[in-house]
Amino acid sequence: MLLDTASLYFRAFYGVPDTVRAADGTPVNAARGLLDMIAKLVTTYEPTHLVACWDDDWRPQWRVDLIPSYKAHRVVEVVAAGPDVEEVPDPLEAQVPVIREELSALGIPIVGAAEHEADDVIGSLATQSAMPVDIVTGDRDLFQLVDDAREVRVISTVKGMSKLEVMTEGVILERYGIRADQYADFATLRGDASDGLPGVAGVGEKTAATLLAAHGDLAAIRSAAAEGAGMTKGQAAKVLAAAPYLDVAPRVVAVVRDLALGDVDGELRPLDEARRTAALELAERWNLGTSMARAIDALDR
Repeated sequence: MLLDTASLYFRAFYGVPDTVRAADGTPVNAARGLLDMIAKLVTTYEPTHLVACWDDDWRPQWRVDLIPSYKAHRVVEVVAAGPDVEEVPDPLEAQVPVIREELSALGIPIVGAAEHEADDVIGSLATQSAMPVDIVTGDRDLFQLVDDAREVRVISTVKGMSKLEVMTEGVILERYGIRADQYADFATLRGDASDGLPGVAGVGEKTAATLLAAHGDLAAIRSAAAEGAGMTKGQAAKVLAAAPYLDVAPRVVAVVRDLALGDVDGELRPLDEARRTAALELAERWNLGTSMARAIDALDR
């Protein structure tokens, strides 16, 4: 099981009241909420291994060089040596060190990669895995990794932790009218305002799905548009007008799958007495309450 960690702790931050605080006044709603999520996920899906994937660089320069608007609306401070500072609510930013501490206390490895996002870490671990993989995220872009033959699924939190959805190739086909291996091209055509990706002007989900159904992939769609075949004149004009964007967007949208991350020991093991004591002391220090106990119990199963 691969956790899109920031996606989860952002959801926890907004889903748990910020009145939950440690003795020193530090809010711990996201830290508590993440522990509860881990307990539920481990109990429900019974993974043998668990990895917390991390954004070492939430807005890699190489993606920005290709599309300058990429996540630009989230930047609060440009850092010349990178990575830029992301807009994160102060009460959440204060909890990130606590979140890293609690993951370490539970023996869950935190894995990131320089100049890459958690999505790229997830893409590489999932692609290189010799065992079935569940990816837990609220990010639809990771649907591009779904692969029934290799037993790679996405556990989607888009509708909340109480309505988790297991995304398989069949679900993606039914919902979007495309194959999972077409999802990156679909996302490129459609665009995503939350990531600063403009998409092809005038092409929404339905048109993108129709074009992919007719032509198979983005390269074939562009070829057909140039020839004026297999689509309306209006559709062809829109695709041709978007050529500068389409020249670079596929590399931005596609998650990296070939990062050399070394051996990651994510095997879940019950905590021994010393680690259990340390984890409970951490919970006491940060007022993590029964959330830590539930996470420990889930790992003991």
